[in-house]
Amino acid sequence: HMAEMTAMAGGELSEPNPEEFVYGEEDFVLQAAGWGDPDSALSRFDRVLLAGWSDRMERGLFRYQLGPLPTRVLPGPVRLVAQLNEQRSAERRPPQPVRSLRDPFDPGAFNFTRLRPAELLFRLRRTGGPGPPPDPLLVAINASPLERGHVLLLPEPARRLPQVLTAPALRGALEAALLSAHPGFCVGFNGLGGGASVNHLHLHGLYLGRPLPLEEAPAEPLGPRLGLLRAGPAPAFLFFASGPAALEPVSRAVCQAAEHLAGAGLACNVLATRGDPPGWPGAGGGRGLRVVLWARRPLFGPKAGEPFAVALCELAGLLPLPAEPLYRDITEVQALSAIRQHLLPEPELLHLGGELARLLES
Repeated sequence: HMAEMTAMAGGELSEPNPEEFVYGEEDFVLQAAGWGDPDSALSRFDRVLLAGWSDRMERGLFRYQLGPLPTRVLPGPVRLVAQLNEQRSAERRPPQPVRSLRDPFDPGAFNFTRLRPAELLFRLRRTGGPGPPPDPLLVAINASPLERGHVLLLPEPARRLPQVLTAPALRGALEAALLSAHPGFCVGFNGLGGGASVNHLHLHGLYLGRPLPLEEAPAEPLGPRLGLLRAGPAPAFLFFASGPAALEPVSRAVCQAAEHLAGAGLACNVLATRGDPPGWPGAGGGRGLRVVLWARRPLFGPKAGEPFAVALCELAGLLPLPAEPLYRDITEVQALSAIRQHLLPEPELLHLGGELARLLES
């Protein structure tokens, strides 16, 4: 049972004091459970996270009760998964206006220094090798959850970092993914102009109830450590970490690539999930972490007439939809059209892939 957290005077979360979840390399789960029985052998990390999350749900700290969501696979070759989540669109905090890919942190806007202490579950802190430890991450509930166990992964909020991915924060999130034994636990990032609703550095963690096509689909190699993945609704760049030692170089490579995109005026989304090796030489033969990076045209402000907003879940093929008629009637063609208007034309994407491959080799 998670101990109560010390309430802070004045409501400002300057010195959060959640319990620490200390882990070492021995806590990494190299082979997650299979999809046949995903909850069969939850790890210590899963048990603590899900117990704390359920406790906060019972205590009414979320904006709505999340029960089982109506779910259907849209007919068609891409096999998009539609989910009806009416409360999220009605109850969630309106996204912050973002004006550019380089917007600075705004202390006057909502940010994670304002979380209530009870929204924090624990602080992740690694001891021991391999390599220097990543940023300790606060794990807090996402008060407008998409799925069971939907949490925010926050580098020290008092640092007031804008929503620009950093290698130490990404590496902490990738380590969290390896602490889970559930095949559907994944971590992700929405950049500015890519669906981020708060300009304060955070990643997401959540438990998906079914596998995604991008976990197994083969990738076309662009370079020794980079592939092009065409599975799902949106082609993406693929990085692969065969085990804990690869998390540091992969985190650096993904952030270099994201920085290159920003320099080219493009937004990004990132998703890391358990998956098969991509098939390029040197990636190893066992399952590891697939880290997927989408490049997209940035969107500032809401887009009129869109059936749904496009962030990392939608790009991965999971569509949380706000209204019953849309959930009932949407077709694969309509959904793909809504997603792909944000993407780059194929020649531009391939050109960018060549630039990234050269960048990561230099």
